[in-house]
Amino acid sequence: MSKPGESLGRQLYRMTWPMLIGVLATMSSQLVDSAYIGQLGTQPLAAVGFTIPVFQLIIGIQVGLGIATTTIISTALGAGKQGNARQLGSLVLATGGAVVFVLCLLIWAGQQLILSALGASEALYPLVRAYWLPWLGSCWLGAMLYFGYSIFRANGKTMLPGMVMVLTSLLNIVLDPLFIFVLDMGLAGAAWATICAYGAGCLILVVSMARLRLVQLPGSVVRIRAGLTRLISFVVPSTLSQLVPPLSAMLATAIVAVNGEDAVAAWGLGSRIELMSIIVVLALTMAMPPMIGRLRGSNDLEQIRLLVGKAVKFVVLWQLILAALLAALSAPLSRVLISDGATAAILAEYLWLVPISYGALGLCMIMVSVCNAMGKPRLALVISALRLLGCYLPLIWLGSELYGLRGLFFGATFGNVLAGLMSWYMYKKHAMEPAARAMGSSGRVTI
Repeated sequence: MSKPGESLGRQLYRMTWPMLIGVLATMSSQLVDSAYIGQLGTQPLAAVGFTIPVFQLIIGIQVGLGIATTTIISTALGAGKQGNARQLGSLVLATGGAVVFVLCLLIWAGQQLILSALGASEALYPLVRAYWLPWLGSCWLGAMLYFGYSIFRANGKTMLPGMVMVLTSLLNIVLDPLFIFVLDMGLAGAAWATICAYGAGCLILVVSMARLRLVQLPGSVVRIRAGLTRLISFVVPSTLSQLVPPLSAMLATAIVAVNGEDAVAAWGLGSRIELMSIIVVLALTMAMPPMIGRLRGSNDLEQIRLLVGKAVKFVVLWQLILAALLAALSAPLSRVLISDGATAAILAEYLWLVPISYGALGLCMIMVSVCNAMGKPRLALVISALRLLGCYLPLIWLGSELYGLRGLFFGATFGNVLAGLMSWYMYKKHAMEPAARAMGSSGRVTI
């Protein structure tokens, strides 16, 4: 929650930095995980590359639920309905856990069909099968962690989620070599290490939620029905907007697979570096919605405008600096992350070309988050869909068709830039301008 007299920039910093540290720790853990797997050879790394689009599908659903959680709980708290907010928290945990569990079962049952659609060779099937069982278990635990984080953030508490992210990441890094190499579990060992780390994190969050009384069982069927109706009204469009990226990632992986397993392995590792590179953006998309929700509740359009402007300027500048650093370190970093020379060379070229567009990508992600927080999940869905289906995928396909793998990288770069410009225009045109027109004679926005 904001403190009396605290500036907008200070609020944003206070809400963001714990999440930044937590996301940084999580992404670092994933990168170290990839480095360990890279030492097992190209095939295990390619197996993980084919796993990433499916993982993004699970992430899309859990993030969609997380967005809805933050929006409805912060709104209830702003209206002084603490009991309602607690009951909504318990509904989120129950509904989210059930949905992700069913999704994991469906993925396990259809794994061969999924791999075939993505263009994986049959030689990878046994390796993926041994990996996916513990990996899907870790995905479910990770989703429960995320729902817990969302409840804490909605209540204005970002410190504990950040600390738990750091703890689980450190545990994962420590346990990875033990399970992968010492216990000789290979690729599956990476997933078992994650299960242990996420299990510890879930235990901490459950105890903390009970101690702080952030969740409460609904008192009647009527309250459950009302809470689910409220949740679903936000979940459907916000989840659909989060499902577009993994579906497009599956199509992108299929396009990349035409260039061979080395290309898929490099693309998968590049995708993880991309996630690592946009940690500031991810932290901001977690920290900004509760702030925007409270400002929206108090009808303060000008403060929302200032908050978004500060975030966008910082992200674009930061990502340009980071892109220059990645380009300078592309060759040595690629050799450190993977032992195979051909795959390392492809990754180095990726790092030269694609990161320059991460500022525009970050801008687009912030616009999606802001539109959701302003109660416009359908606009967020349109922006997300146009970014990937109208800009990114067509350009990587065209680049691949014209100039092969290098053309694909150029297509990804130009696709991100075009999407960033498009999202900023749509935010200004369809979110801020209508809100400004809705201002009453008192100068306050009618929500």
